[in-house]
Amino acid sequence: MFGGFGLYRNDVFFAIISGDTLFFKVSDASRAEYETRGMARFRPYRDKPQSSTSYYEVPADVLEDADECVRWAMRAVAAGVERKKSSKE
Repeated sequence: MFGGFGLYRNDVFFAIISGDTLFFKVSDASRAEYETRGMARFRPYRDKPQSSTSYYEVPADVLEDADECVRWAMRAVAAGVERKKSSKE
Protein backbone atom coordinates (compact mmCIF):
# COMPACT_ATOMS: atom_id res chain seq x y z
CA MET A 1 0.00 0.00 0.00
CA PHE A 2 2.67 2.55 0.96
CA GLY A 3 5.92 0.77 0.12
CA GLY A 4 7.09 0.18 3.66
CA PHE A 5 6.37 -1.70 6.85
CA GLY A 6 3.67 -0.84 9.36
CA LEU A 7 4.09 -1.20 13.11
CA TYR A 8 1.19 -1.99 15.39
CA ARG A 9 0.65 -2.13 19.12
CA ASN A 10 -2.28 -4.45 19.63
CA ASP A 11 -4.66 -3.26 16.91
CA VAL A 12 -3.33 0.31 16.68
CA PHE A 13 -1.23 1.28 13.67
CA PHE A 14 1.32 3.80 14.96
CA ALA A 15 4.50 3.74 12.84
CA ILE A 16 5.89 3.22 9.36
CA ILE A 17 9.35 2.10 8.33
CA SER A 18 10.14 3.16 4.78
CA GLY A 19 13.64 2.62 3.45
CA ASP A 20 15.82 3.28 6.47
CA THR A 21 13.51 5.85 8.05
CA LEU A 22 11.09 5.46 10.96
CA PHE A 23 7.95 7.60 10.98
CA PHE A 24 5.60 7.93 13.96
CA LYS A 25 1.92 8.89 13.84
CA VAL A 26 1.26 12.36 15.21
CA SER A 27 -1.73 14.06 16.74
CA ASP A 28 -2.56 17.75 16.86
CA ALA A 29 -0.83 17.82 20.26
CA SER A 30 2.45 16.21 19.11
CA ARG A 31 2.79 17.55 15.54
CA ALA A 32 4.47 20.82 16.58
CA GLU A 33 7.41 19.03 18.21
CA TYR A 34 8.20 17.24 14.93
CA GLU A 35 7.73 20.38 12.84
CA THR A 36 9.87 22.50 15.19
CA ARG A 37 12.69 19.99 14.75
CA GLY A 38 12.29 20.13 10.96
CA MET A 39 11.21 16.50 10.60
CA ALA A 40 9.75 15.46 7.26
CA ARG A 41 6.29 14.03 6.74
CA PHE A 42 5.91 10.58 5.26
CA ARG A 43 4.96 10.99 1.61
CA PRO A 44 3.84 7.64 0.23
CA TYR A 45 3.54 8.58 -3.46
CA ARG A 46 6.58 9.76 -5.40
CA ASP A 47 4.37 11.01 -8.21
CA LYS A 48 2.25 13.04 -5.75
CA PRO A 49 4.74 14.88 -3.53
CA GLN A 50 2.03 17.17 -2.18
CA SER A 51 0.22 14.16 -0.74
CA SER A 52 1.34 13.41 2.80
CA THR A 53 0.15 11.68 5.92
CA SER A 54 -0.03 12.22 9.66
CA TYR A 55 3.28 10.38 10.10
CA TYR A 56 6.55 12.23 10.68
CA GLU A 57 10.18 11.16 10.64
CA VAL A 58 11.57 10.36 14.09
CA PRO A 59 14.59 12.53 15.01
CA ALA A 60 17.97 10.77 15.13
CA ASP A 61 18.62 11.78 18.76
CA VAL A 62 15.32 10.15 19.76
CA LEU A 63 16.28 6.94 17.93
CA GLU A 64 19.61 6.87 19.78
CA ASP A 65 17.99 7.08 23.23
CA ALA A 66 15.92 3.97 23.95
CA ASP A 67 13.89 5.52 26.78
CA GLU A 68 13.12 8.63 24.74
CA CYS A 69 12.21 6.52 21.71
CA VAL A 70 9.73 4.52 23.80
CA ARG A 71 8.20 7.77 25.09
CA TRP A 72 7.74 9.07 21.54
CA ALA A 73 6.41 5.69 20.38
CA MET A 74 3.80 5.68 23.13
CA ARG A 75 2.66 9.14 22.06
CA ALA A 76 2.34 7.76 18.53
CA VAL A 77 0.24 4.87 19.85
CA ALA A 78 -1.95 7.39 21.71
CA ALA A 79 -2.35 9.34 18.44
CA GLY A 80 -3.43 6.12 16.74
CA VAL A 81 -5.94 5.36 19.49
CA GLU A 82 -7.29 8.91 19.23
CA ARG A 83 -7.69 8.51 15.46
CA LYS A 84 -9.51 5.19 15.83
CA LYS A 85 -11.93 6.68 18.36
CA SER A 86 -12.70 9.70 16.18
CA SER A 87 -13.31 7.53 13.12
CA LYS A 88 -15.89 5.46 15.04
CA GLU A 89 -17.87 8.51 16.13
